[in-house]
Amino acid sequence: MIKHIPILALLFLSCAYSSSEIEKAGFITRLGNDTLAVESFEKTDSSMVVKALIRIPETRFITYNLVQDEFGGISDLAIKTHDPETGFTGEGEFSRSYKKEGDSLVVNIKTNDGSIRTLKAKYEEGILPFLEMIHWPFELAFNSAMRTDADSIDQKLLAGSRPRDFVIAKIDEDTLTIRHPSRGVMGVRVNADGNILSLEASRTTRKLKVERVSEVDIEKIGRQFFEMDKQGKSLGAFSAAVEREFSFKNTDFLITHGSPKKRGRVLFGGIVPYGERWRTGADRATHITTSRDLTIEGLKVPAGEYTLFTIPEPNGGTLIINKQTGQNGRSYDEARDLGRVQMQVLKQDEETEEFTILVEETPAGGVLKLVWGNTVYSVNFTVG
Repeated sequence: MIKHIPILALLFLSCAYSSSEIEKAGFITRLGNDTLAVESFEKTDSSMVVKALIRIPETRFITYNLVQDEFGGISDLAIKTHDPETGFTGEGEFSRSYKKEGDSLVVNIKTNDGSIRTLKAKYEEGILPFLEMIHWPFELAFNSAMRTDADSIDQKLLAGSRPRDFVIAKIDEDTLTIRHPSRGVMGVRVNADGNILSLEASRTTRKLKVERVSEVDIEKIGRQFFEMDKQGKSLGAFSAAVEREFSFKNTDFLITHGSPKKRGRVLFGGIVPYGERWRTGADRATHITTSRDLTIEGLKVPAGEYTLFTIPEPNGGTLIINKQTGQNGRSYDEARDLGRVQMQVLKQDEETEEFTILVEETPAGGVLKLVWGNTVYSVNFTVG
């Protein structure tokens, strides 16, 4: 005898089956022509299992196993690292965990000496982890955002033990933005469920691009990256901190700055817009110290330490010498400017991959050069 199941029951069964379906996909994160991270994940309506490769400074194999609570946030999250020799086939080693306990999230972190450090953070509905160069938490945040009627959502992401506000705004049916609290705004294309199709961060300090892919052979890709590392072809630091000393005409110069790489990108007029103030490097503000007084393009610069900012232009632009020191490169107080001078610009034949600052001797004194790609900005100075 055939039993007839009511339509409502059929719908319920259909929904129940759908909600437990596993969705498989991945993300490729690039900076210019370099692949910085690869993610492969399996997602249900209440969990996320992720394998990820992060290539800065060398390839790391990481797995994330998330169980979500009723609000879509963290109930339990375990993070493990894996030996690059064996990839994801091994058990992995505990790195970090998050567990919801009452109104708190308990975070356990393995330290460099092998001990476990425990932190507590305030639990807030829907809170997710913030993970450098990893984007699956963003997808879960966008999934939640698309289920609401609000045009703007404050999404809590946990960085360390500190919840931070990432503002998600709905721009169009398939377009969102998400604002990092310090780095800027990213544009995102999504489908109707809020799944990331692409993410573009050119207006942030990181300037990454993320693309969704349906399939990722992450084991094979991981082996390729690991072999490149063994051959000395790892990507290295994101923007290495550089310190250079120069001495001539009884004067000592010290330059410290972040050194981003070109990575196949358009530099000036591209990732460094014309007409806008630039930190002149990456991360911490660029610092210059001189042991003797200088005159830079007519500006008197007493001996001491300063920070350098620039406003590049196709025909030269402006060098800003500021008396505030020790700050991040996004911090700038115009009231503390010592002064501003005009820069010269020229093109060189060779390509300089890493942003470089040089102080070179000339018959009249010296020249400060900012070199990146095939572009050289410069200012002349005299000593004493």
